[in-house]
Amino acid sequence: MNGLDAGPATVLVLDDNDATRYVVGSWLRRSGHTVVEAVDGTQALALLERTPTAELPELAVVDISLPDMTGFEVCERIKEEPRTAALPVVHISATAIGASDRTQGLHRGADAYLTEPIDPAELQATVTAVLRYTRARRRAERLAARVAALHRSTLDLYGAADTDALVTSAVLGAVRLGAARATAIALGPDRDALHLAHHDPDPPGGPAVRLLQAPPVLLDVIAHHTLGDATGTDTTLLEAGEWQDVLAGHGLDGAGLPTGPVALVAARTKPGRPLLAVVVDRDAVAAPDERGLLPQLTQAGALALEAQRSQAEEHALALTLQRSFLPSRLPAVPGVDLAVRYEPASARSEIGGDFYEAIDTPAGLLLAIGDVAGHSLEAAMAMGELRHALRAYAIEGHDPQTLLHRLDALLARLRPGLTVTVCLVLIAPDRRSVRVANAGHLPPLLRLPDGSARYLTEHGILLGLNVPQPPPVDHAVAPGSTLLLVTDGLIEVPGEHLQSGLNALRDAFAGAPPELDPAADLLLSSFARAQTDDVALLLARLH
Repeated sequence: MNGLDAGPATVLVLDDNDATRYVVGSWLRRSGHTVVEAVDGTQALALLERTPTAELPELAVVDISLPDMTGFEVCERIKEEPRTAALPVVHISATAIGASDRTQGLHRGADAYLTEPIDPAELQATVTAVLRYTRARRRAERLAARVAALHRSTLDLYGAADTDALVTSAVLGAVRLGAARATAIALGPDRDALHLAHHDPDPPGGPAVRLLQAPPVLLDVIAHHTLGDATGTDTTLLEAGEWQDVLAGHGLDGAGLPTGPVALVAARTKPGRPLLAVVVDRDAVAAPDERGLLPQLTQAGALALEAQRSQAEEHALALTLQRSFLPSRLPAVPGVDLAVRYEPASARSEIGGDFYEAIDTPAGLLLAIGDVAGHSLEAAMAMGELRHALRAYAIEGHDPQTLLHRLDALLARLRPGLTVTVCLVLIAPDRRSVRVANAGHLPPLLRLPDGSARYLTEHGILLGLNVPQPPPVDHAVAPGSTLLLVTDGLIEVPGEHLQSGLNALRDAFAGAPPELDPAADLLLSSFARAQTDDVALLLARLH
């Protein structure tokens, strides 16, 4: 049994009889309790109302017979007020001593009922028992609340979008678990700098979380004081000077971090990985029942950080693979200038199947752009297969319609159920006409020498459905015209009609610089803002 549960407390003694109040108060003081007194119900309730919540008595001894109201009424009003609802009440009485009186008192909220003459040992034992139960209940309620806070904070950690959000969630979680000041420290997937989040309850403007940075070597110093190279969790208590030695020389002077003494909690989930650390005031780990919660929070943060690192590494690997499927260079052909841009989706998105191609064939320069449905490694693999097949078929001299038919058949054989959009534009050897075959893709955009722009809107069905494609359409082009082929990631905005994006792209292209590279950069900066899809863009200027 926890000895603190039966330790001294502040006790309110409410009795209008001076002698009884003095005797009861003396017995309680002899047991080490602090006593505050009131002579009637109004005075007692006023005392409780003006006392700060943290300084309220832990128990009230209330006489039944009072001059202004009964002790039963006082008890009910104590229990009805949220600030004092948990305050235990022990009734005493020299007159209301029948079973019905005791029953009424207990029904109306009292935690114990004593009748006079009261034995001092019985009073002290009753007070001790009530305090022990009440404190254990409060401790259990507080622990349950903090376990719930740990659960909520763990969900926040796993939902963090990046390292700054993760350390912010970790430090707010530490505050929910009882820390007055807290700092979370982690090395993100970029490994360029440490990400620190610090919560201070007393800054101007109220409590806030500040984001800081520090050199990665600080983690090595923290590891030396905690886990070393081991995995798991470790809690180290550091005096103020020891903690200042840890921080020294890392650019954090004057940053307002805890000055010590502190508890330094570190966690590492895999060998060779940087650890995650949470630093709190020493008081946050003083309670035995709650001492294990902060290491659990830190471990959850380390697991969430590991998930971020793994995702970043997998995405980088997949992106490298995806880029390997795209052309390493564009052909240099007379009469046509080419420029291309490829932008992958955000780091948290899966890789996609956008592709482009430019192939010099006997029938002319073939431009291609396409998008495999979905975002996955399978989509990227299918993209690579289709692009290489397109090159092989084009070098054989097939016209655009036949190319689409053959790609459709290949897709049905190798990737049944997968769909792809592809737009092919064959530029004639004399550079004065283009032949367009479009299988469900965004139409190519043609800008004329006078600066006007229009879409070449001929359209067929996307590949993968085994549906015949319509014949390609020829368009005459004047010298100085420019073609633009894009994937929908450039202009598609969730919740907006695609036609709005097409119109905006046409207007922007009409006003773009005539030089291809500045035009490509302008279009990317104007449209591909925080895109959630890959973007491929191919420009061709005809002389």
